Amino acid sequence: MRKGAKAAVVGGVFAVLVGGAGYGTYNFVSALNGSATVGGGPAPVRTGPPSRDEVEETSAKFFAAWERNEAATAASYTNFPEVAGQLLSAYGNDAHITDVRITPGAASGTTVPFSVEATVSYDGKSKPLAYRSELTVVRGATTHRPLVDWDPSVVHPELKKGDTLVTGESAAPPIEAVDRNGTVLTKDKYPSLGPILDALREKYGNKAGGTPGIELSIRHEDTNAAETPLITLAKGRPGKLPTTISASAQAAAEQAVQRYAESSVVAVKPSTGEVLAVANHRADGFNAAFLGRLAPGSTMKIISAATLIDNGITTAGGPAPCPDEAVWQSQTFRNLKGMAPNENATLSESFARSCNTAFVKYADEIKVDSLTREAEDRFGLGRDDWKVGIPSFDGSVPASGGPDTAANMLGQGQVQMSPLNMASVTATAMTGAFRQPVIVPRSLDDRPLARARGLSAGTVAQLRQMMNRTATSGTAATAMAGLGSGIGAKTGSAEVDGQAKSNSWFTGYRGDMAAAAMTQEGGHGGDAAGPIVAAVLRTGG
Repeated sequence: MRKGAKAAVVGGVFAVLVGGAGYGTYNFVSALNGSATVGGGPAPVRTGPPSRDEVEETSAKFFAAWERNEAATAASYTNFPEVAGQLLSAYGNDAHITDVRITPGAASGTTVPFSVEATVSYDGKSKPLAYRSELTVVRGATTHRPLVDWDPSVVHPELKKGDTLVTGESAAPPIEAVDRNGTVLTKDKYPSLGPILDALREKYGNKAGGTPGIELSIRHEDTNAAETPLITLAKGRPGKLPTTISASAQAAAEQAVQRYAESSVVAVKPSTGEVLAVANHRADGFNAAFLGRLAPGSTMKIISAATLIDNGITTAGGPAPCPDEAVWQSQTFRNLKGMAPNENATLSESFARSCNTAFVKYADEIKVDSLTREAEDRFGLGRDDWKVGIPSFDGSVPASGGPDTAANMLGQGQVQMSPLNMASVTATAMTGAFRQPVIVPRSLDDRPLARARGLSAGTVAQLRQMMNRTATSGTAATAMAGLGSGIGAKTGSAEVDGQAKSNSWFTGYRGDMAAAAMTQEGGHGGDAAGPIVAAVLRTGG
């Protein structure tokens, strides 16, 4: 009886629900199956990557709103609507881009390539704009909606975080930069000069006598960075800007860095401090030659050797034993693999072989700030007062206690340098005088240059002897082969956490030219950076 009555009750309720609504039927059955709650509930939330239809629909809505210059609507289809809205609004309002036509390509998974054709118009001047970009559709973390994964490069492939687009009178008139002999320097002929010429234009365009044009440009988040021109609607009249660059040395530098990825080189004229060449081969376009902040490895031993000499600790011909290992402050330092120990070595020999332990052995005879004082007072480093003509890093040799006292002597620890810094160090070691590097004449803006007292004639003679020995029979001999007499060099390998290979450093001089190069993950100093420096030194400036 009870079993039949229970069935009748269930059947009766079921009949009532069917008569009430189909929705109730769905939920009741789902409840019996354990997949929903009685009384209804939200539809199942979609998870996982967006479907093909979702990708197509979302991108189409985004493109359509963008074409209509409806920035807020277009931004609402992204996962960062506020930031996206600002850039999309600037696209039409500040950049004056109209008549936008977007043609999507075939989607690859959730990524949609597309092409843009538009018009840039300002003050009666117009130019067509065309480029390609791509977007990716993702599922919103909280909304679970398919949304465009926002990145500034969606709007234009050259845009990065914080960038925006503007059209108007250029921030600075165009310049015609010329080398020391009047040869015109262009981005097309000397590609790595591109950002440097932009920086020179930004700073000196108004002093070179030109008139500004009208441009579509990228304005960067860093207000000190020069705007990047994209399209010129009306040309301005360029002013002539003299530089210290040597076109022949620059051409050699450009070619040399192309042989090794992530490489930078600088050449200077020791007698004047003038920059003769600067080249970078980097995926990020960063001017690491002037702005790099990396441990310079054993090229730092030029300053370390000068510190030992100037503080009366030893001399080029004096003792600098080279054991297998040396311990300082509980940290063990070793030499490059395969280096034979020599307990009777002189400083000159240990310098030429780049023996680490010889320098570590003397760490307890120098004061914590001895290396810092030498770098600042004699080599002009680390005081943040260089005025090269464009932004540069002035090196850093902090007074460090503990194991870093020894590590700093080897160009590791807390020491940071750029190729510009090391080229200047070599120039000072050659001549004894610190002459702050410049890339435009001081007369252009009468800016004050940094000063340092330099080195004594005796210290210079010893440094030159040790660097010549390194270049002719030491670790730099292979790279410097064939460069004749009157040469000197120092190699360096800087270990970096997380890198399989060390950074390659090399600095050298020949005649009235000093050069330094760095190749990230290039291995030993003579392997990558050495050939770059040698190629530039061969030009003789």
